Amino acid sequence: MKSAVVLLPGLNRDRDMIAALTKISGKAPVTVWQTDTEIPDVDLIAIPGGFSFGDYLRCGAIAARMPVLRAVAEKAAKGVQVVGVCNGFQILVEAGLLPGALMRNTSLKFVCREVKLEVANANTAFTRNYAAGQIIRCPVAHHDGNYFADPETLKRIEGSGQVVFRYAEGTNPNGSINDIAGIVNDKGNVLGLMPHPENLIEAAHGGEDGRALFESALGLSKAA
Repeated sequence: MKSAVVLLPGLNRDRDMIAALTKISGKAPVTVWQTDTEIPDVDLIAIPGGFSFGDYLRCGAIAARMPVLRAVAEKAAKGVQVVGVCNGFQILVEAGLLPGALMRNTSLKFVCREVKLEVANANTAFTRNYAAGQIIRCPVAHHDGNYFADPETLKRIEGSGQVVFRYAEGTNPNGSINDIAGIVNDKGNVLGLMPHPENLIEAAHGGEDGRALFESALGLSKAA
């Protein structure tokens, strides 16, 4: 299975994402730069975390207007799976590929720690190797991860199963409405989440709870 990683100035988790996809798929992902207008044929496009363009204006606002994001949108419209992690989630929201907004953490502080996540929907391309209701561990590292949506949008995404991950067991680190940690678009092929599954995919990380997300997205069987 082929994958691609989007590179943008200020991202700092690109190497982590590349390493995770290489280890899980057995193939190094191609990388695409901010000015690229085309993305090769791949099964998964990943937008890593960090602070694209220094988070000026709003987190992800400048990155969302780069040529490569138009190429991502075109691939997503054709059904290619796209995952945005942390700043990648913010970029997907700013690009209009996911609903809602990501605001400043309610603590007004940068948060870097491990949280618990509940798999709220196991019937997506990104979660099929998890069980519904499964609780997994995952690290977070963000300052603006407080997910918000207006009542109409919230009702729609909750009712249609677009909420895929929720913070569990009182570990919500940012005040996100309904403990929302990750959502998919209405077609189910674009996922945005604040936690970093790429940083918990092997024993050296202290666990493998994030591995199944990438195995699911790449159409691989869950590791034994």
